[in-house]
Amino acid sequence: MNKKRVRILLRVSSHQQLDADGDLGIQRQIILDDIKNHSDWILDTKEYFEGSNSGYKNSVADRDVLQDAYKDAQNHEYDILVVYKDDRLGRRMWEIGGYIMSLKGLGVDIYTVKDGCISPETDDIMGQMMLALRYGNAQKSSADTGMRVRDTAMKLVTQGKFMGGKAPYGYVLQHSGEISKHGRALKHLVIRPEQAETVRHIYHLSLSKEYGSAKIADTLNTDERYRHLAPNDVWKSGTITSILTNPIYCGYTAYNRRKRLGDRTRRLDSSEWILSDKPNPDIVVIDEDIWTKVQEKREQRRRKYTKSPDNQDITVISRNDGMLSLVDVLYCGYCGRKMVNGSKYNYWTIKGTGERRTSKIPIYKCQNAWQGVPHNRTKQYRADRIEPIVYQVLADYINHLLKNEDIVEAIKKNHIIEKQRKEQDLIIEQKQLEKIRHNITILEEHIPDAMTGEYPLSLETLARSIDSQKNKEQKQRNMVQKKETDLQNSFFASKDWEDLKSNIPTWRELFFQTDTPTKRVLINKLIERIDITKDRIVIRFKGSLNESLHQSQSRMDDNGVVPKQGL
Repeated sequence: MNKKRVRILLRVSSHQQLDADGDLGIQRQIILDDIKNHSDWILDTKEYFEGSNSGYKNSVADRDVLQDAYKDAQNHEYDILVVYKDDRLGRRMWEIGGYIMSLKGLGVDIYTVKDGCISPETDDIMGQMMLALRYGNAQKSSADTGMRVRDTAMKLVTQGKFMGGKAPYGYVLQHSGEISKHGRALKHLVIRPEQAETVRHIYHLSLSKEYGSAKIADTLNTDERYRHLAPNDVWKSGTITSILTNPIYCGYTAYNRRKRLGDRTRRLDSSEWILSDKPNPDIVVIDEDIWTKVQEKREQRRRKYTKSPDNQDITVISRNDGMLSLVDVLYCGYCGRKMVNGSKYNYWTIKGTGERRTSKIPIYKCQNAWQGVPHNRTKQYRADRIEPIVYQVLADYINHLLKNEDIVEAIKKNHIIEKQRKEQDLIIEQKQLEKIRHNITILEEHIPDAMTGEYPLSLETLARSIDSQKNKEQKQRNMVQKKETDLQNSFFASKDWEDLKSNIPTWRELFFQTDTPTKRVLINKLIERIDITKDRIVIRFKGSLNESLHQSQSRMDDNGVVPKQGL
């Protein structure tokens, strides 16, 4: 009746240790042998086991086995928890110490085979400090090990080495003829031509048509040329995203692109990546300039149509679908409401055969008018009547604009001024981020004082304050990243104008012969807004263009025909 009920906890940190002859069996036997040395202990039938779960990366709250042991302690089911070594409980300085003291408050002591009881009394301040020191050393040991692994990986990656694992889509691993210092045959990446062509097509759809990952996957799955080339039999948006964001395709090996958080993996911002110092020409599939432009466009699409004061001149296509090229920029000239897709479908049956047929008439419609808001009777416009007008005017005006060197120089000057303003905004946000980080450092320096009771705040309150500041740090870091992106975006327009200028002869042909998604991309580059009424179209160009050009007005007759003098 006086014997203490004992349960054991086993934890292994890798799948290899789960083998019958591995570390798990050894742990259990050593613990059982130690329990036999205590005549006042009696082994309980329940055993806690945690497999392949890091005690350094995962918090106590996320580890089910520790939560189960705690609940059982609340129910007074056992008196002693025995582990092989103290690091089997975990390697997090504050959390594991707090967990041990919580069990102590419930009447449960923690024993290890090497050190015996490691649970200090609730009034033993020095013992609790030693406990914190114990797990502080364990946390530092894990951090040092991780740092050594990361440093080695970073060094190899910067030298252009592939860090192993599964070959990315478009490549195959082949023996390089080299042998590692551990005697293993090393492999390197080799391009698979057919898959590489698919990768190039994916980048084309993203850059030229501004398709998102889901739209690209759908396009490939319905195309006989690419459907059978899908990994795992079908194209998925996640696969497309991985291909579009991997710098391996422009020749750069990378490290630290992802971070594991519990059971999930989070993609890290490109500013945190470690890249090789120079590209490997043998594995280049996508030109580096194209790869960079795709990343810029994807970042803009991620922000969708956000119209903050810092990017008023940026209109980005979030989805490029459908058959209406002006749908992003066309507004009702009567009420100012944005025009939306009002396309009509006609169905009919062919006599004799009974075959059902359908046709579609693309139409822009005013949302207000269709909802009953009164204004002029015109509430919808056929796309095949108004789009050619816009294409014609746009081609003529761009041709005129880019032949005028004074206007081009004025555009460049305005972009320089805008860039300088955004640089100042970025500096302000960076200083605020440094201030928050300084506050965190000060709070963390007072942790030892809070542990001994010599600080005005309790350890728990201090920990909450530190967490609060770290949340602010994350938000401010996101703000800094946004400002950095906005600053980078200030270069886009100048590049676009230079590209347009070098392609003036192709504009008219491009507008009238290319597909709708491409037209939509071009229109979004140049036009901020179009207001339409029954007899007038007013085009407002973006940014500096609007300052340099008068508003273009085209008049239509009742049949939608534009008189020559109207242009």
